[in-house]
Amino acid sequence: RRSSLDELPQLLNVLRGEMSVVGARPPIPYEVEEYELWHRRRLEMKPGITGLWQVSGRNTIPFAEMVKLDLFYIENWSLWLDLKIILLTIPAVFRGDGAR
Repeated sequence: RRSSLDELPQLLNVLRGEMSVVGARPPIPYEVEEYELWHRRRLEMKPGITGLWQVSGRNTIPFAEMVKLDLFYIENWSLWLDLKIILLTIPAVFRGDGAR
């Protein structure tokens, strides 16, 4: 879990078009029921294997900050931003940043 290798099966979801490599963390259904209206904007994109939340500290970041990072990603999406997030993900995985 610490190395995030358990995320690898999600690559199949990417190949099927159900997920993106970069995007918001897939929501847990019971969490969505508790979302405030502004939280729901993060559901406008396909979920991703990695994203700003994952490279910014993961489990050390409060939920509201995670949503803000997801909304920033939605509003500022570009191939360059995706590439930057992917490149930041590599060392974060090896360091186990924020993983439990």
